[in-house]
Amino acid sequence: MAVEIPPLIKPSRLRRRGGLWGECLAEFLGTFVLIAFGCGVVAMAVAALPGSGRTEGPTTFFLGAGDWLLICWGWAFAVVFGVYVAGGVSGAHLNPAVTLAFAARRGFPWKKVLPYWAAQVVGAFAGAALVYAVYHDAINTFDQAMKGPKTNGHTVASFSIFATFPAPYFHGGNWGPLIDQIVGTALLVMLIVAIVDLRNTAVKANLGPLVIGFAVAAIGMSYGANAGYAINPARDFGPRLLTYAVGWGKLALPGSEAGAFSHYWWIPIVGPLVGGLIGVLVYDLFIGDVLHIRAQQKELPEPGRARPLDEE
Repeated sequence: MAVEIPPLIKPSRLRRRGGLWGECLAEFLGTFVLIAFGCGVVAMAVAALPGSGRTEGPTTFFLGAGDWLLICWGWAFAVVFGVYVAGGVSGAHLNPAVTLAFAARRGFPWKKVLPYWAAQVVGAFAGAALVYAVYHDAINTFDQAMKGPKTNGHTVASFSIFATFPAPYFHGGNWGPLIDQIVGTALLVMLIVAIVDLRNTAVKANLGPLVIGFAVAAIGMSYGANAGYAINPARDFGPRLLTYAVGWGKLALPGSEAGAFSHYWWIPIVGPLVGGLIGVLVYDLFIGDVLHIRAQQKELPEPGRARPLDEE
């Protein structure tokens, strides 16, 4: 904004927030926004809309692809607004896999990795707590109406509002969901570094967060059903801690349901961290290195290809 906005806290007490502490606060708030909207849209689809009489019955959801699209676009907008909130201060990683990839290949200081991770997980926990506070009546009503296996009165369906679990066709196996998380996060990080790479056809006019949101929607539409497309350790683990604390028990930690999945909690953590590294390495191998050598050689694009304005 053009007008000067005075700080809420005396400038003399703000100095330490100009560095890492301020960046962690931004990561906290950005991840909080991400989860508040992301888990919020799932709560709408799973519990609030059925319970409010806006579907065919109190436990009726996911009748068609439109229900899944609601969630995909909700998470996309969640990413967009989270990045816009935090981007100017911390770069808005909002995802430990992104932080790790940027430390490995984009010069992000390694000493900031653990503080960023901690801020992201705490922000995700707080965002999930907000969703639970707003929707706990709808969630409890939904669980009471649902039939089938329950843990402390809660169902896997209501747990899905907050964290992820594998599809039944994996029969409790780990390799399928783990590969799914590696692939999904590799695609996410590859697209992020492509979108923000000024050497490439980078998104300008401050529309990068919007396009990153489109990337998240695309991943959800193409790869979401296998394991809920966590593609973000903080996005899964923070809400998982919240659900464990408020009653979902072993469904949350260690992430087990008899005959369905067992000790699942680590997969949405390890898979995305590995996938993020693969994504940034693949981009640099196939695209980044080519852009680097062309910049060194000052090689212009072939005729008919787009070129930066400053070269025209």
